Amino acid sequence: MHVGADRGGSERATTARGGSDPWKVTFAVLLVVALVCAVVWVLLGSRLLVVRDVAVTGTERVTAQEVETAVAVDTGTPLIRVDLDGGRERVEGLDLVESATVTRGWPATLRVEVVERRPLLAVRVGEEYRLVDRDGVRIEDSPTRPGNQPLVRVSGELEDNAAVRAAADIVEEAPDSLLARIQLIDARDTDEIMIELGDGSVVEWGDSEATADKSDILRVLLREHPSREGRVYDVGTPDLAIVR
Repeated sequence: MHVGADRGGSERATTARGGSDPWKVTFAVLLVVALVCAVVWVLLGSRLLVVRDVAVTGTERVTAQEVETAVAVDTGTPLIRVDLDGGRERVEGLDLVESATVTRGWPATLRVEVVERRPLLAVRVGEEYRLVDRDGVRIEDSPTRPGNQPLVRVSGELEDNAAVRAAADIVEEAPDSLLARIQLIDARDTDEIMIELGDGSVVEWGDSEATADKSDILRVLLREHPSREGRVYDVGTPDLAIVR
């Protein structure tokens, strides 16, 4: 009799130790739910984590006010609800903006980082010069010829012009020592680009591919055969470059 009683008491004690108190489980569940609700309220419903400031960086030609207007996020909007991709697309819709990044700066700042379009080429328009980027987008106009951007000659509209992009590829990849000597890039035929140097010599460049190789070959040719008016350097096929 005592053995059976001891066995039963032992089993009840084991169950008590190994089992879970239902009130503790319920309390833990309620605590988790309460914490989740509190977090959701802080993120979506409270005034603690809302947009109070729009921080714009990277602007020079575009004003911070233009960017704030374009991103179109009202002060007081919960940061978690801001459509970052939508804001980025609206900022990139500005003419002088090449790309933008919109991020949340907790607890109350919306950060907008802008990359503006860079003037790479100059195009003669009437009596003035228009500075454009690689997409042919107008950056600004100048009454005098700019000293830092080569003049480019193309056909057709400037924006989304393959010839402008071909000329821009050369400008972006060529070494500074060559860029300083370029007077004009004639890209009306993108397979037969011609470059005029400041001293009157001409470079038959071919297409806009292999700019680094062509630049290296041209540097050697210029050293061995100093440029002068009327001289022609043909680097269209770098392995078969000639001077005449």
